[in-house]
Amino acid sequence: MPTHDRRRTPEAGARRTSALLGIVVAVVLGALFFSAFTVMADRTVGSGGGTQRMAYFADWNTANRGYTIKDVDDSGAAERLDRILWAFGDVSSEGLCHIPEDANQPWEIYQRRYDAADSVDGEADTYRQPLAGSLNQLRELQDKYPDLAASISLGGWNWSRYFSDAAATEESRERFAASCVDLWLRGDLPRFEGEPQGGDGVAEGIFDGIDLDWEWPGGSGHPDNVERPEDGRNFTLLVQEFRRQLDALGEETGEEYTLSASLSHDEEIMRDGYEPEIFDSLDFATVQGYDFAGSWSETTDHHSQLYAPEGASDDTSADLAVRTYLDHGLPADKLVLGFPGYGRGWRGVQPTGFGRYAQAQGAAEGDYGEGTDAYAVLEERDGQRFFDPVNGAYWIYDGDEWWTYDTPEIVAMKGDYVLDKGLRGLVLWNLDMDPRGELVAAMDESLAG
Repeated sequence: MPTHDRRRTPEAGARRTSALLGIVVAVVLGALFFSAFTVMADRTVGSGGGTQRMAYFADWNTANRGYTIKDVDDSGAAERLDRILWAFGDVSSEGLCHIPEDANQPWEIYQRRYDAADSVDGEADTYRQPLAGSLNQLRELQDKYPDLAASISLGGWNWSRYFSDAAATEESRERFAASCVDLWLRGDLPRFEGEPQGGDGVAEGIFDGIDLDWEWPGGSGHPDNVERPEDGRNFTLLVQEFRRQLDALGEETGEEYTLSASLSHDEEIMRDGYEPEIFDSLDFATVQGYDFAGSWSETTDHHSQLYAPEGASDDTSADLAVRTYLDHGLPADKLVLGFPGYGRGWRGVQPTGFGRYAQAQGAAEGDYGEGTDAYAVLEERDGQRFFDPVNGAYWIYDGDEWWTYDTPEIVAMKGDYVLDKGLRGLVLWNLDMDPRGELVAAMDESLAG
């Protein structure tokens, strides 16, 4: 996942309807870039009723960007989603699930009292109610949409530092899993001095799933991460321990609990970090179909293309990542393909091929980090716009900056791909980048078949 970005970004304006300086459609692209124009084969699919529509909610962007659970509802996304993955839960230096007191998270997720205008149910919170904040808003959202499930996603790029310690021994795995079950599923939130919220069971029932987003077992993650050569094996044992404890909780409560993991698209990380037997214990796994290129790349390239271009079959693509995991033993009906709500951009881009696969001077400036900006913001940019319907890619070029990102048309292609391959579904990273719910709508409609 992209790193936690604590900077604010301006509100995205209305969708731009003019200043499209150029749109290159399928016929032109066929002439310019491809030796042969291919057409997707006819297919027969079911209703799509078994597929899942998922999206991440990045809790820090409530404070940083003013994006709330009510915004998820107002955008129309909530009624289209099957599951929200909440990012992120922290792993402490003791190898336990916890809510760090010295961060902004306690206030935002369960202490902040919402007024009526900002509440999903239209009623103001009271000062002493035991659960407030975004978690209470999520509960209100689930009251409105009873079929909307939620998982707590643990780790992410910045909070995977102590995953290796948590997974290191049988005892540490048992303690870690138990702490996560108690905190996030049983809903036993800590009380912190100065605020009345918290207590045993106050958030029970909001989350019915745990998502393990260790980035990454075996290395290649954040430079501060603790790493061990045996991380890959220990991750398998950790997944099995979570499965055991979730099943035990289900026997106690009569409810079903979901276990998932977020997996890198990188084949080396896959082979170092994920033994095929983990898939037996997971209900599903999300595969990151993005970040194939970025500020670290000297030339422009698509960071979330569906297919690699002709003549470059080894170029990373969502299709290649999916096929690699299927070959590695991940069942198709457990594989959820991730797609981005953000784009990657470069500056000082040479005009060759309208900036595609061209030399660049460096990363463009973005509101979500170096060379990174949200779908909603990129939709407002000026420049020539290009849609590649063969490889499933899109870009903007303004003569200096080059940006690539997923549009509703690209998401629709990915939805068709999921149905073709019999995959579990799609997942968006993340909701605040799609404030009008356009990408979620494209996901929903395409997976309906």
